Amino acid sequence: MDAVSNSVSRPAGDVAPIVRLSQPDMDRVNQLIRERMASDVPLIPALADHLIAAGGKRLRPMLTIAAARASGGAKGIDAPLHLAAAVEFIHTATLLHDDVVDTSDLRRGKVAAHLIWGAPSSVLVGDFLFARAFELMVETDSMRALGILARASSVISEGEVLQLTRAHDLNLDTAVYLEIITAKTAELFAAAAEAGAVGAGADDAVVKGLRDYGMNLGIAFQLADDALDYGGTASALGKNAGDDFREGKVTLPLILAIERGGGLKDGFWDQAFAKSVRDDDDFARARERVIGTGAVSATLDVAGDYADAAKAALAVLPDSDWRDALDLLADYAVSRVY
Repeated sequence: MDAVSNSVSRPAGDVAPIVRLSQPDMDRVNQLIRERMASDVPLIPALADHLIAAGGKRLRPMLTIAAARASGGAKGIDAPLHLAAAVEFIHTATLLHDDVVDTSDLRRGKVAAHLIWGAPSSVLVGDFLFARAFELMVETDSMRALGILARASSVISEGEVLQLTRAHDLNLDTAVYLEIITAKTAELFAAAAEAGAVGAGADDAVVKGLRDYGMNLGIAFQLADDALDYGGTASALGKNAGDDFREGKVTLPLILAIERGGGLKDGFWDQAFAKSVRDDDDFARARERVIGTGAVSATLDVAGDYADAAKAALAVLPDSDWRDALDLLADYAVSRVY
């Protein structure tokens, strides 16, 4: 990744420990997911499985499991497993909807579902997965956990609508950008961790600490993804590099590049975003400006600050392998870019 190699070095981080620790629970979560994807309408499991089986580390449901176990939840408690499956369904539903809105070509390295089955089918299967998520939540008999994930679902939608209304807006500032990614991405990380702690019966201080961890982790992940859009590759992203630019999304690397490059005076950004279609040549020129101003590295530095805040929030937890794994995950959120 030559584009990001000049950024301040971060601790390496590692996702392997949390994957290893959560594997027994995630086997049961994956079984729940397969069971609840089932439908007498063949299109529903086929389309859902296209995305769910496409890979990805399933960090959000793993975060639910890790939060439950790190806060002292016994392995025999089923509530965190149901909540983890619900989190994955909510995430998958939002991806299906987002790809239709953004007209994305790739998702997790595969052709986006709407290009195979059509936009109406993708939207409706997303709705089905939302419904399944709420069934799973209800089965935990935890109104508090249900409230957490229900609120997250509405906040995510608000974030997506806010981003849509500010697409192509080159006057978007950092504060509004952070508001968007906090809602559309970080809220589900926060809710996943918070619900896991609640499902395990953790006390309020631990629940709050894990929510704060998830929120900061989610922001760090999104910032790193936005940096990757200009400084990464399709294999690292699971989508095409430059998709945010082509879709007219104004993200922090672009905001910083405009600020550092003297604003909008030379007309390049206005001309690029006025186009209905931005091609590879447009992206190459934009990427050169973003990287040349140090905006990718600066974005990763901000991501590092949020990763550090996530790690600090873990102070409410007792020492354990789970806490260490969450600590390493926070560093991984940023170091995976290099």
